[in-house]
Amino acid sequence: MQGLMMNAPLTISSIVHHAERVHGHKEIVSVTRDNPRHRYTYGQAFGRARQLANAIDRWNLSLGDRIATFAWNDYRHLETYYASACSGYVCHTINPRLFPEQIVYIINHADDQWVFLDPDFWPIVEAVADQCPGVKGWVIMTVPEHMPETERDNVLCYEALIAEENREFDWPELDENTACSLCYTSGTTGNPKGVLYSHRSTVLHTYATLMPDTLGISCRDVVMPIVPMFHVNAWGNPYACPVAGAKMVMPGAKMGDGETLATLINEEGVTMSAGVPTVWLNLLNHLRASGQRVETLERIIVGGSACPLSVMEAFDAYGVDTRHAWGMTEMSPLGTTNAAGAQREGFTAEDFAKVRTNVGTPVFGVEVKITDDDNQALPWDGKAFGSLKVRGPWVCSSYFKLDDSEAHAESGWFETGDVATVNRDGYVSITDRTKDVIKSGGEWISSIEVENCATGHPKVAEAAVIGRLHPKWGERPLLIVVRNEDSAALTGDDLKGYLDGKIAKWWIPDDVQFIDAMPHTATGKIQKMDLRDMFADYQFPDA
Repeated sequence: MQGLMMNAPLTISSIVHHAERVHGHKEIVSVTRDNPRHRYTYGQAFGRARQLANAIDRWNLSLGDRIATFAWNDYRHLETYYASACSGYVCHTINPRLFPEQIVYIINHADDQWVFLDPDFWPIVEAVADQCPGVKGWVIMTVPEHMPETERDNVLCYEALIAEENREFDWPELDENTACSLCYTSGTTGNPKGVLYSHRSTVLHTYATLMPDTLGISCRDVVMPIVPMFHVNAWGNPYACPVAGAKMVMPGAKMGDGETLATLINEEGVTMSAGVPTVWLNLLNHLRASGQRVETLERIIVGGSACPLSVMEAFDAYGVDTRHAWGMTEMSPLGTTNAAGAQREGFTAEDFAKVRTNVGTPVFGVEVKITDDDNQALPWDGKAFGSLKVRGPWVCSSYFKLDDSEAHAESGWFETGDVATVNRDGYVSITDRTKDVIKSGGEWISSIEVENCATGHPKVAEAAVIGRLHPKWGERPLLIVVRNEDSAALTGDDLKGYLDGKIAKWWIPDDVQFIDAMPHTATGKIQKMDLRDMFADYQFPDA
């Protein structure tokens, strides 16, 4: 017997209908090159999205064709998200921080038909345009007077494109499993791989992000998504905020500028924001230097890489709850969140410091397990280390145009490439990437935990730990550090002394090497593959 319930498709156009009717008056604020503080409402945003849909309709594209974006977090990017997906096309967001050859590969592999881009990125795109023969045209997201000079005849102005179009457009009725967006991994090994999201997976992921112990977005919130819209759909914020009726504040090209972020928080009343740790370090540095406060800011979501305890404790002083989250491009991206801050009084100070630095518990909808080298499930005892695998309705079942992958070797599961422990309460601790694990004398060393401790030193800007060969122990950890600008006197012995008592004694790195700048991936993560190449011939002094 089946239930007698209606079967309404879960589509992104349903988000538009709801937001227009219920939250049409709520604001969207954007920082753009042609307007330092653009302001309008959800109702106006979706009206302009329909104008864009009418313009795109004249291009005679087919259902599922890819429309690429190459843009900052702002209102025009948001309009393109909705106009393309709700029309039955796939919004393919491209990370402008990728290398030119990766950008060319991604555009051609996705078979993008049109590319919408911020004028900031036109020099990058124009340099590779001839290598992308399948692209029919390029739309610069600006007003006519700010159009870049070019001799290309297939370059259009966004505002001129939609100016004369009707604000009425009937979104087609789509199957909820229709593809809606496409995002490629950052390609740390081999070519980037495409993750193709569906309307259904995106709407379900939106529900998950709204839950109180995840992002907890409500109509009372003012949300500033700093995580870029060109990577994993800004962690779902562009969909969750219209559903909840939260005011959105989008920082455009200023997403890494601490002063701009503080100004937006204070002048627009931002209550919640999401971004990677480097963003929060920039904001903290500005607050310390300026003496400013961020009184309205209640919580921040930190993801992308491990958040140092020192950052969390620094935000405590400003009355801001720091909530760690974990996920991947392949997971839309939400997998776990750590809401331990709401139960702070139930922990001792020492225990709270430990629990808040893990990535939290799985969100309902994501199932996790850890397995050993023989693919046998390991216990949730907080001690067993294993490969972390996930499954759920917003986890990719395969990559775009790639039938087989090692990550999908076990049917029905996705292998994340992370090594983790899970305690009896379901708290997940990511200890390493599978390819980055350090095994010394037969025992695991968590490079992430060592890095977090080292980053807590006030004279350390960035820290990374890699394993290097050792004749006695097999491997030992090498700590690689970028000093703060005014900390030239910091020594390796200083750091090892600082770590003593904070981590297991045998986890303390055998040596410390200082470099001027840390290599990063296009999404801002430390590129350990480059560090291993840099220190390929390194030998420990006592070896």
